[in-house]
Amino acid sequence: MNRSGHQGAGLQAVDEGLWIVEGGLVSFYGFPYPTRSVIVRLGGGDLWVWSPVALSPELEAGVRALGVVRHLVSPNKLHHLFLKPWQERFPDARLWGPASVHKKRRDLTFKSALEDVPPPEWGPDLDLTWFTGSPVLDEIVFFHRPSRTVVIGDLSENFSEAFLKTHWTAPARVMARAWGITEGRGYAPLEWRVSWFRRASARRALAKMLAWNPERVIMAHGEWQREGGRSYLERAFSWLTG
Repeated sequence: MNRSGHQGAGLQAVDEGLWIVEGGLVSFYGFPYPTRSVIVRLGGGDLWVWSPVALSPELEAGVRALGVVRHLVSPNKLHHLFLKPWQERFPDARLWGPASVHKKRRDLTFKSALEDVPPPEWGPDLDLTWFTGSPVLDEIVFFHRPSRTVVIGDLSENFSEAFLKTHWTAPARVMARAWGITEGRGYAPLEWRVSWFRRASARRALAKMLAWNPERVIMAHGEWQREGGRSYLERAFSWLTG
């Protein structure tokens, strides 16, 4: 993904200790994608920032007002663009992500690679599950226990018709509907789905995610779900179990 667009409206409270930040657009193979970050205040007061968006002075000031940023997290190898600017502004923050993003960003120093078990630094607030089985993409999906919120990077995209009409061409909108990355389906993009040759491990990750029985689902790209989280995930991941 390439940088473009501008900083969005800023911090939006979702629940106690949970915020989202709507970022600008990035270009992914020529398609404009919206960006979204999630910020969690852990039990000890430290801030955990997932998939950082472009950092403006206004956003930085808002984040500093919430607490001290200690953790910067990339869920997969695609969500790395703004890690370095955030680390420069928050030099005490640790970088986290799966091994795939460690390999892609050798210019950055990460903590140990995320896999199936959350690091103890995150305490009881966050759980995770690791979707593997594709040679081109793996992703860590997170669960904020206090608010029962699942946080997804690219394994579910849920574009509204209004967004597509504004930002995508007519042929691209046809493709988005055919791929099921629109509201009502919320699938992963087709190129990711067809790359999942080994599905057993991904199905185990899905079972763990559904067992969380989430109320909300926040994804990086598209309309996030304020209620009915488990039902949404069952539909969005039906390609994996069918």
